[in-house]
Amino acid sequence: MISLSHVTKRYSSTVGIGPFDLQLPKGGVTALIGPNGAGKSTMLTMIGRLLDMDSGSIEVAGYDIASTKSRDLAKILSILRQENHFITRLTVRQLVGFGRFPYSQGRLTVDDERIISRYIDFLDLGELESRYLDQLSGGQRQRAYVAMVLCQDTEYVLLDEPLNNLDIAHSVAMMRHLRRAAEEFDRTIIVVLHDINFAATYADYICALKNGVLARFGTPGEIMRDDVLTEIFETDITVIETPGRPLVAVYF
Repeated sequence: MISLSHVTKRYSSTVGIGPFDLQLPKGGVTALIGPNGAGKSTMLTMIGRLLDMDSGSIEVAGYDIASTKSRDLAKILSILRQENHFITRLTVRQLVGFGRFPYSQGRLTVDDERIISRYIDFLDLGELESRYLDQLSGGQRQRAYVAMVLCQDTEYVLLDEPLNNLDIAHSVAMMRHLRRAAEEFDRTIIVVLHDINFAATYADYICALKNGVLARFGTPGEIMRDDVLTEIFETDITVIETPGRPLVAVYF
């Protein structure tokens, strides 16, 4: 479980987010949604200890992220930010291998190589593993980054807008991979999404932020309602329910 207690981040006397008092459940996929500027990425990067909070505390699996050693935290929690600036003359396999650094410190073992191969295969990157990153399409490159994060073998995985710049087909494929990773590898995946329909289809829980505070938290069935979504996004939204299919939100 990820627990946030009185967590705040202030940028000025009038700009900031929080306080957050929230528990994100263990297991499955939790989607963070909300309008631009709601605080989704800020919350995620504070959980991942890439951004300092100004007050409060965050625990991941019972570990206080403020006091846990970086090497220990890296075996519990992994994070992929929106901005990735790896040297392009890395191959896919080399990139994915970075996920083993908390364990190998750069000296890969036979077991590390086996784990790297597992996630390369899981993300359907086998035919691309010797390619350089600058030879890949945007969708292929994003799969390689996600494979690297999964290769870190942490129970908790944080992903900041992994669908950014992906078309519909690649977005669907990515969400299916994340859904499978949660189920097959028993991961807890927290993902920032802009498309609420992807959240409704693939997430177990939805955490909605608005104006820097928690607006709603619940299952897709609890969040995917006309009145709830219209309040969060301040635009008319109608949710369509089709038997046997996920709820779909239509914007007007």
